[in-house]
Amino acid sequence: MSVSWGRRLLASVLSGVASAGLVHLAMLVAFWIADSSNPAIIGAAHQYFLSASLIAFVVVFAFGVFGLLDRWWGALVAGVAAGIIAPLAGTSLQVVTQGVPIDDTFVPSIAATLLTVNFGFLVAAVAVVSTVGRLVYRAVVGGGGTDEAPTRVALVRLPAKNLADGQTTHLERSPIDTDLADSQWDAYVAAFTEHGWTTQEVPYAERLADSVFVEDAVVVIDDLAIIARSGSEARRGETDGVEEVLTARGLDIERISNPGTLDGGDVLVVGKTVYVGRSSRTNADGIAQFRALLVARGFEVVAVPVTRALHLKSTVTALPDGTVIGRDDLVDEPRLFARFLPVPEREGVAVVALDPETLLMSAAAPETAELLRELGYDVVTVDISEFEKLEGCVTCLSVRLG
Repeated sequence: MSVSWGRRLLASVLSGVASAGLVHLAMLVAFWIADSSNPAIIGAAHQYFLSASLIAFVVVFAFGVFGLLDRWWGALVAGVAAGIIAPLAGTSLQVVTQGVPIDDTFVPSIAATLLTVNFGFLVAAVAVVSTVGRLVYRAVVGGGGTDEAPTRVALVRLPAKNLADGQTTHLERSPIDTDLADSQWDAYVAAFTEHGWTTQEVPYAERLADSVFVEDAVVVIDDLAIIARSGSEARRGETDGVEEVLTARGLDIERISNPGTLDGGDVLVVGKTVYVGRSSRTNADGIAQFRALLVARGFEVVAVPVTRALHLKSTVTALPDGTVIGRDDLVDEPRLFARFLPVPEREGVAVVALDPETLLMSAAAPETAELLRELGYDVVTVDISEFEKLEGCVTCLSVRLG
Protein backbone atom coordinates (compact mmCIF):
# COMPACT_ATOMS: atom_id res chain seq x y z
CA MET A 1 0.00 0.00 0.00
CA SER A 2 1.31 3.51 -0.82
CA VAL A 3 1.30 5.78 2.25
CA SER A 4 2.20 9.47 2.22
CA TRP A 5 5.21 10.57 4.24
CA GLY A 6 3.04 12.86 6.32
CA ARG A 7 0.75 10.01 7.33
CA ARG A 8 3.68 7.69 7.96
CA LEU A 9 5.41 10.28 10.18
CA LEU A 10 2.21 10.82 12.15
CA ALA A 11 1.73 7.07 12.53
CA SER A 12 5.34 6.69 13.68
CA VAL A 13 5.02 9.47 16.27
CA LEU A 14 1.76 8.15 17.69
CA SER A 15 3.00 4.58 17.74
CA GLY A 16 6.19 5.66 19.47
CA VAL A 17 4.29 7.71 22.06
CA ALA A 18 1.81 4.91 22.75
CA SER A 19 4.54 2.27 23.00
CA ALA A 20 6.96 4.26 25.15
CA GLY A 21 4.16 5.58 27.34
CA LEU A 22 2.69 2.15 28.03
CA VAL A 23 6.09 0.59 28.71
CA HIS A 24 6.93 3.44 31.10
CA LEU A 25 3.59 3.05 32.87
CA ALA A 26 4.08 -0.71 33.08
CA MET A 27 7.43 -0.23 34.83
CA LEU A 28 5.96 2.24 37.35
CA VAL A 29 3.15 -0.18 38.18
CA ALA A 30 5.56 -3.13 38.40
CA PHE A 31 7.87 -1.36 40.84
CA TRP A 32 4.93 -0.06 42.88
CA ILE A 33 3.59 -3.59 43.27
CA ALA A 34 7.04 -5.02 43.99
CA ASP A 35 7.58 -2.42 46.74
CA SER A 36 4.35 -3.29 48.55
CA SER A 37 2.41 -0.40 47.00
CA ASN A 38 4.79 2.19 48.37
CA PRO A 39 3.93 5.46 46.54
CA ALA A 40 7.45 6.78 47.04
CA ILE A 41 8.85 4.21 44.65
CA ILE A 42 6.87 5.67 41.74
CA GLY A 43 8.95 8.83 41.64
CA ALA A 44 12.20 6.89 41.77
CA ALA A 45 11.09 4.48 39.04
CA HIS A 46 9.92 7.38 36.88
CA GLN A 47 13.29 9.07 37.21
CA TYR A 48 15.17 5.87 36.46
CA PHE A 49 13.17 4.81 33.38
CA LEU A 50 12.48 8.25 31.89
CA SER A 51 15.59 8.25 29.68
CA ALA A 52 14.96 4.68 28.57
CA SER A 53 11.35 5.47 27.66
CA LEU A 54 12.38 8.49 25.60
CA ILE A 55 14.97 6.42 23.75
CA ALA A 56 12.37 3.69 23.20
CA PHE A 57 10.17 6.31 21.54
CA VAL A 58 13.01 7.18 19.15
CA VAL A 59 13.61 3.51 18.28
CA VAL A 60 9.94 2.81 17.59
CA PHE A 61 9.61 6.05 15.63
CA ALA A 62 12.56 5.07 13.43
CA PHE A 63 11.09 1.67 12.64
CA GLY A 64 7.79 3.34 11.79
CA VAL A 65 9.37 5.86 9.44
CA PHE A 66 10.76 2.99 7.39
CA GLY A 67 7.35 1.29 7.31
CA LEU A 68 8.47 -1.71 9.35
CA LEU A 69 5.77 -1.41 12.02
CA ASP A 70 3.19 -2.42 9.43
CA ARG A 71 4.58 -5.97 9.42
CA TRP A 72 4.38 -8.30 12.39
CA TRP A 73 8.04 -9.25 12.21
CA GLY A 74 9.10 -5.61 11.89
CA ALA A 75 7.11 -4.66 14.98
CA LEU A 76 8.58 -7.61 16.86
CA VAL A 77 12.12 -6.59 15.94
CA ALA A 78 11.30 -3.00 16.91
CA GLY A 79 10.12 -4.23 20.31
CA VAL A 80 13.29 -6.25 20.85
CA ALA A 81 15.47 -3.34 19.72
CA ALA A 82 13.65 -0.88 21.97
CA GLY A 83 13.74 -3.35 24.85
CA ILE A 84 17.53 -3.75 24.62
CA ILE A 85 18.85 -0.44 23.31
CA ALA A 86 16.64 1.91 25.33
CA PRO A 87 17.27 0.60 28.88
CA LEU A 88 20.99 0.06 28.25
CA ALA A 89 21.42 3.54 26.79
CA GLY A 90 19.20 5.11 29.46
CA THR A 91 21.04 3.43 32.32
CA SER A 92 24.42 4.31 30.78
CA LEU A 93 23.36 7.95 30.50
CA GLN A 94 22.27 8.09 34.12
CA VAL A 95 25.41 6.39 35.37
CA VAL A 96 27.69 8.72 33.38
CA THR A 97 25.85 11.87 34.49
CA GLN A 98 26.30 10.76 38.11
CA GLY A 99 30.06 10.81 37.63
CA VAL A 100 30.71 7.08 37.59
CA PRO A 101 33.95 6.48 35.69
CA ILE A 102 33.94 4.42 32.51
CA ASP A 103 36.33 1.54 33.03
CA ASP A 104 36.65 -2.12 32.11
CA THR A 105 33.69 -3.05 34.29
CA PHE A 106 31.34 -0.41 32.87
CA VAL A 107 29.95 -2.30 29.87
CA PRO A 108 29.52 -5.68 31.62
CA SER A 109 27.77 -4.05 34.55
CA ILE A 110 25.42 -2.11 32.30
CA ALA A 111 24.68 -5.22 30.22
CA ALA A 112 23.92 -7.17 33.38
CA THR A 113 21.01 -4.85 34.13
CA LEU A 114 19.05 -6.56 31.35
CA LEU A 115 18.84 -9.57 33.64
CA THR A 116 17.93 -7.53 36.70
CA VAL A 117 16.37 -4.10 36.97
CA ASN A 118 15.89 -3.63 33.19
CA PHE A 119 14.54 -7.09 32.44
CA GLY A 120 10.96 -5.95 32.94
CA PHE A 121 11.51 -3.10 30.48
CA LEU A 122 12.72 -5.56 27.85
CA VAL A 123 9.70 -7.83 28.29
CA ALA A 124 7.24 -4.92 28.31
CA ALA A 125 8.77 -3.32 25.21
CA VAL A 126 8.58 -6.53 23.17
CA ALA A 127 4.96 -7.14 24.20
CA VAL A 128 3.73 -3.56 23.78
CA VAL A 129 5.48 -2.57 20.54
CA SER A 130 4.55 -5.77 18.71
CA THR A 131 0.88 -5.37 19.66
CA VAL A 132 -0.27 -1.89 20.65
CA GLY A 133 2.47 -0.08 18.76
CA ARG A 134 1.70 -1.93 15.56
CA LEU A 135 -2.06 -1.52 15.94
CA VAL A 136 -1.70 2.25 16.41
CA TYR A 137 0.59 2.49 13.39
CA ARG A 138 -1.75 0.49 11.16
CA ALA A 139 -4.78 2.45 12.31
CA VAL A 140 -3.18 5.76 11.34
CA VAL A 141 -1.86 4.65 7.96
CA GLY A 142 -5.36 3.49 7.13
CA GLY A 143 -5.35 -0.16 8.12
CA GLY A 144 -4.49 -1.11 4.56
CA GLY A 145 -1.04 -2.43 5.25
CA THR A 146 -0.67 -6.15 5.56
CA ASP A 147 1.90 -8.59 6.78
CA GLU A 148 2.37 -9.61 3.20
CA ALA A 149 0.76 -9.05 -0.15
CA PRO A 150 -2.91 -9.91 -0.26
CA THR A 151 -3.31 -13.59 -0.92
CA ARG A 152 -3.62 -14.29 -4.63
CA VAL A 153 -4.39 -17.88 -5.52
CA ALA A 154 -4.25 -19.50 -8.93
CA LEU A 155 -6.10 -22.79 -9.28
CA VAL A 156 -4.43 -25.08 -11.79
CA ARG A 157 -4.87 -28.66 -12.94
CA LEU A 158 -2.27 -31.11 -14.23
CA PRO A 159 -2.57 -32.03 -17.91
CA ALA A 160 -4.44 -35.30 -18.40
CA LYS A 161 -2.62 -38.31 -19.81
CA ASN A 162 -4.81 -38.13 -22.90
CA LEU A 163 -4.20 -34.41 -23.48
CA ALA A 164 -3.50 -35.13 -27.15
CA ASP A 165 -7.18 -36.10 -27.54
CA GLY A 166 -8.34 -32.61 -26.57
CA GLN A 167 -11.01 -30.98 -28.70
CA THR A 168 -10.40 -28.48 -31.49
CA THR A 169 -13.05 -26.47 -33.29
CA HIS A 170 -11.43 -23.57 -35.17
CA LEU A 171 -7.90 -24.92 -35.67
CA GLU A 172 -6.57 -27.84 -37.68
CA ARG A 173 -5.49 -30.67 -35.38
CA SER A 174 -1.73 -30.88 -34.82
CA PRO A 175 0.32 -33.53 -33.01
CA ILE A 176 0.77 -32.82 -29.29
CA ASP A 177 4.07 -33.44 -27.56
CA THR A 178 2.76 -34.38 -24.12
CA ASP A 179 6.19 -34.34 -22.47
CA LEU A 180 6.76 -30.83 -23.75
CA ALA A 181 3.26 -29.85 -22.60
CA ASP A 182 4.07 -31.07 -19.09
CA SER A 183 7.24 -28.96 -18.93
CA GLN A 184 5.40 -25.95 -20.35
CA TRP A 185 2.70 -26.35 -17.71
CA ASP A 186 5.38 -26.42 -15.01
CA ALA A 187 6.86 -23.18 -16.34
CA TYR A 188 3.42 -21.59 -16.49
CA VAL A 189 2.74 -22.44 -12.84
CA ALA A 190 6.21 -21.24 -11.86
CA ALA A 191 5.49 -17.83 -13.39
CA PHE A 192 2.69 -17.35 -10.87
CA THR A 193 4.73 -18.42 -7.86
CA GLU A 194 7.64 -16.22 -8.94
CA HIS A 195 5.30 -13.22 -8.85
CA GLY A 196 3.83 -13.78 -5.42
CA TRP A 197 0.90 -16.06 -6.20
CA THR A 198 -0.01 -19.22 -4.37
CA THR A 199 -0.91 -22.03 -6.74
CA GLN A 200 -3.32 -24.79 -5.77
CA GLU A 201 -3.90 -27.90 -7.84
CA VAL A 202 -7.47 -29.06 -8.21
CA PRO A 203 -8.01 -32.84 -8.34
CA TYR A 204 -6.40 -34.50 -11.32
CA ALA A 205 -8.79 -35.66 -14.05
CA GLU A 206 -6.80 -38.41 -15.75
CA ARG A 207 -9.31 -39.23 -18.50
CA LEU A 208 -10.66 -35.75 -19.24
CA ALA A 209 -8.44 -34.55 -22.06
CA ASP A 210 -9.33 -30.84 -21.84
CA SER A 211 -9.36 -30.65 -18.04
CA VAL A 212 -6.08 -28.71 -17.94
CA PHE A 213 -8.11 -25.75 -19.22
CA VAL A 214 -9.52 -25.35 -15.73
CA GLU A 215 -10.89 -21.86 -16.29
CA ASP A 216 -13.70 -23.23 -18.43
CA ALA A 217 -15.20 -25.09 -15.45
CA VAL A 218 -16.06 -22.07 -13.33
CA VAL A 219 -16.36 -18.30 -13.19
CA VAL A 220 -15.18 -16.68 -9.97
CA ILE A 221 -16.12 -13.06 -9.30
CA ASP A 222 -15.42 -11.70 -5.82
CA ASP A 223 -16.74 -14.35 -3.41
CA LEU A 224 -19.09 -15.94 -5.94
CA ALA A 225 -18.23 -19.09 -7.89
CA ILE A 226 -20.55 -19.91 -10.79
CA ILE A 227 -20.09 -23.54 -11.80
CA ALA A 228 -20.20 -23.72 -15.58
CA ARG A 229 -22.07 -26.16 -17.79
CA SER A 230 -20.11 -26.58 -21.00
CA GLY A 231 -21.72 -26.69 -24.39
CA SER A 232 -19.51 -29.73 -24.93
CA GLU A 233 -21.02 -32.67 -23.07
CA ALA A 234 -17.63 -34.37 -22.94
CA ARG A 235 -16.32 -31.56 -20.75
CA ARG A 236 -19.07 -31.37 -18.14
CA GLY A 237 -17.32 -33.79 -15.81
CA GLU A 238 -14.49 -31.28 -15.32
CA THR A 239 -16.45 -29.24 -12.79
CA ASP A 240 -16.49 -31.79 -9.95
CA GLY A 241 -13.00 -31.33 -8.59
CA VAL A 242 -13.12 -27.57 -9.11
CA GLU A 243 -16.34 -27.22 -7.14
CA GLU A 244 -14.85 -29.19 -4.25
CA VAL A 245 -11.91 -26.82 -3.97
CA LEU A 246 -14.01 -23.67 -4.17
CA THR A 247 -16.50 -24.97 -1.62
CA ALA A 248 -13.62 -25.70 0.75
CA ARG A 249 -12.38 -22.14 0.28
CA GLY A 250 -15.74 -20.82 1.44
CA LEU A 251 -17.00 -19.27 -1.80
CA ASP A 252 -20.70 -18.94 -2.53
CA ILE A 253 -21.60 -21.54 -5.13
CA GLU A 254 -24.13 -21.07 -7.93
CA ARG A 255 -24.61 -23.18 -11.06
CA ILE A 256 -25.64 -22.83 -14.67
CA SER A 257 -28.43 -25.36 -15.15
CA ASN A 258 -30.01 -27.15 -18.11
CA PRO A 259 -30.81 -25.99 -20.77
CA GLY A 260 -28.22 -23.28 -20.21
CA THR A 261 -24.59 -23.76 -21.22
CA LEU A 262 -21.59 -21.61 -20.36
CA ASP A 263 -17.81 -21.99 -20.44
CA GLY A 264 -15.62 -19.89 -18.17
CA GLY A 265 -13.46 -18.99 -21.17
CA ASP A 266 -16.40 -16.98 -22.48
CA VAL A 267 -16.38 -14.57 -19.51
CA LEU A 268 -14.26 -11.43 -19.30
CA VAL A 269 -14.50 -9.21 -16.22
CA VAL A 270 -13.54 -5.54 -16.59
CA GLY A 271 -14.33 -3.71 -13.37
CA LYS A 272 -18.07 -3.87 -12.79
CA THR A 273 -18.75 -4.81 -16.42
CA VAL A 274 -18.78 -8.50 -17.32
CA TYR A 275 -18.62 -9.48 -20.98
CA VAL A 276 -19.93 -12.94 -21.81
CA GLY A 277 -19.46 -14.53 -25.19
CA ARG A 278 -22.30 -16.16 -27.12
CA SER A 279 -20.19 -18.94 -28.59
CA SER A 280 -20.45 -22.60 -29.55
CA ARG A 281 -19.95 -23.40 -25.85
CA THR A 282 -22.19 -20.74 -24.27
CA ASN A 283 -25.84 -20.34 -25.27
CA ALA A 284 -28.48 -17.67 -24.75
CA ASP A 285 -30.09 -19.45 -21.80
CA GLY A 286 -26.72 -19.75 -20.09
CA ILE A 287 -26.12 -16.02 -20.59
CA ALA A 288 -29.55 -15.24 -19.16
CA GLN A 289 -28.86 -17.31 -16.03
CA PHE A 290 -25.43 -15.77 -15.70
CA ARG A 291 -26.83 -12.25 -16.06
CA ALA A 292 -29.46 -12.86 -13.39
CA LEU A 293 -26.80 -13.96 -10.90
CA LEU A 294 -24.52 -10.99 -11.51
CA VAL A 295 -26.97 -8.14 -11.99
CA ALA A 296 -28.29 -8.92 -8.51
CA ARG A 297 -24.75 -8.26 -7.24
CA GLY A 298 -24.35 -4.92 -8.97
CA PHE A 299 -22.59 -5.97 -12.18
CA GLU A 300 -23.48 -5.07 -15.74
CA VAL A 301 -23.47 -8.05 -18.11
CA VAL A 302 -22.81 -7.43 -21.79
CA ALA A 303 -23.36 -10.28 -24.26
CA VAL A 304 -20.83 -10.51 -27.10
CA PRO A 305 -21.17 -12.60 -30.27
CA VAL A 306 -18.28 -15.03 -30.79
CA THR A 307 -18.22 -16.82 -34.14
CA ARG A 308 -14.55 -16.75 -35.18
CA ALA A 309 -12.90 -18.55 -32.26
CA LEU A 310 -13.68 -21.04 -29.53
CA HIS A 311 -14.21 -18.61 -26.63
CA LEU A 312 -14.53 -14.91 -26.00
CA LYS A 313 -11.11 -14.92 -24.33
CA SER A 314 -9.68 -16.59 -27.41
CA THR A 315 -10.39 -13.22 -29.06
CA VAL A 316 -10.01 -10.56 -26.34
CA THR A 317 -8.75 -10.00 -22.82
CA ALA A 318 -8.27 -6.86 -20.75
CA LEU A 319 -5.29 -4.91 -19.46
CA PRO A 320 -5.27 -3.81 -15.81
CA ASP A 321 -6.42 -0.31 -16.83
CA GLY A 322 -9.56 -1.76 -18.42
CA THR A 323 -8.46 -1.52 -22.05
CA VAL A 324 -9.65 -4.56 -24.01
CA ILE A 325 -7.09 -5.97 -26.44
CA GLY A 326 -7.80 -8.31 -29.33
CA ARG A 327 -7.34 -9.19 -32.97
CA ASP A 328 -9.59 -7.40 -35.45
CA ASP A 329 -10.00 -10.56 -37.51
CA LEU A 330 -11.20 -12.54 -34.46
CA VAL A 331 -13.55 -10.03 -32.86
CA ASP A 332 -17.10 -9.96 -34.19
CA GLU A 333 -18.07 -6.58 -32.72
CA PRO A 334 -15.27 -4.47 -31.14
CA ARG A 335 -17.68 -1.55 -30.65
CA LEU A 336 -19.20 -3.38 -27.68
CA PHE A 337 -16.06 -2.65 -25.66
CA ALA A 338 -15.55 0.76 -24.06
CA ARG A 339 -11.85 0.85 -25.06
CA PHE A 340 -10.47 -1.54 -27.67
CA LEU A 341 -6.83 -1.88 -28.75
CA PRO A 342 -5.95 -4.15 -31.69
CA VAL A 343 -2.85 -6.31 -31.29
CA PRO A 344 -0.70 -7.68 -34.14
CA GLU A 345 -0.68 -11.41 -33.32
CA ARG A 346 -3.36 -14.01 -32.71
CA GLU A 347 -1.46 -15.42 -29.71
CA GLY A 348 -1.22 -11.90 -28.24
CA VAL A 349 -4.92 -11.48 -27.49
CA ALA A 350 -4.65 -13.29 -24.13
CA VAL A 351 -2.96 -11.75 -21.11
CA VAL A 352 -3.17 -12.44 -17.39
CA ALA A 353 -2.47 -9.59 -14.98
CA LEU A 354 -0.03 -10.96 -12.40
CA ASP A 355 -0.24 -7.57 -10.68
CA PRO A 356 -1.24 -4.06 -11.84
CA GLU A 357 2.07 -3.62 -13.66
CA THR A 358 2.91 -7.15 -14.82
CA LEU A 359 1.33 -9.17 -17.62
CA LEU A 360 1.72 -12.86 -18.39
CA MET A 361 1.33 -13.82 -22.04
CA SER A 362 2.38 -16.30 -24.70
CA ALA A 363 5.96 -16.28 -25.96
CA ALA A 364 4.49 -16.72 -29.47
CA ALA A 365 3.51 -13.04 -29.67
CA PRO A 366 6.74 -10.98 -29.46
CA GLU A 367 5.31 -7.97 -31.32
CA THR A 368 2.37 -7.76 -28.96
CA ALA A 369 4.70 -8.15 -25.99
CA GLU A 370 6.75 -5.19 -27.22
CA LEU A 371 3.59 -3.14 -27.76
CA LEU A 372 2.52 -3.77 -24.18
CA ARG A 373 5.98 -2.92 -22.88
CA GLU A 374 5.73 0.36 -24.73
CA LEU A 375 2.50 0.98 -22.80
CA GLY A 376 4.46 0.71 -19.55
CA TYR A 377 3.83 -2.89 -18.54
CA ASP A 378 6.34 -5.50 -17.47
CA VAL A 379 5.71 -8.52 -19.68
CA VAL A 380 6.45 -12.11 -18.67
CA THR A 381 6.24 -14.64 -21.50
CA VAL A 382 5.78 -18.39 -21.34
CA ASP A 383 5.89 -20.98 -24.10
CA ILE A 384 2.51 -22.75 -24.24
CA SER A 385 2.68 -23.94 -27.83
CA GLU A 386 1.25 -27.41 -27.10
CA PHE A 387 -1.82 -25.91 -25.41
CA GLU A 388 -2.27 -23.35 -28.17
CA LYS A 389 -2.61 -26.25 -30.62
CA LEU A 390 -5.75 -27.14 -28.61
CA GLU A 391 -7.05 -23.55 -28.74
CA GLY A 392 -5.81 -22.88 -25.23
CA CYS A 393 -4.12 -19.73 -23.93
CA VAL A 394 -2.64 -18.26 -20.75
CA THR A 395 -6.04 -17.40 -19.29
CA CYS A 396 -7.70 -20.80 -19.52
CA LEU A 397 -4.90 -22.70 -17.78
CA SER A 398 -5.80 -21.21 -14.39
CA VAL A 399 -8.58 -19.73 -12.28
CA ARG A 400 -7.35 -16.63 -10.49
CA LEU A 401 -8.69 -15.82 -7.04
CA GLY A 402 -7.98 -12.52 -5.32
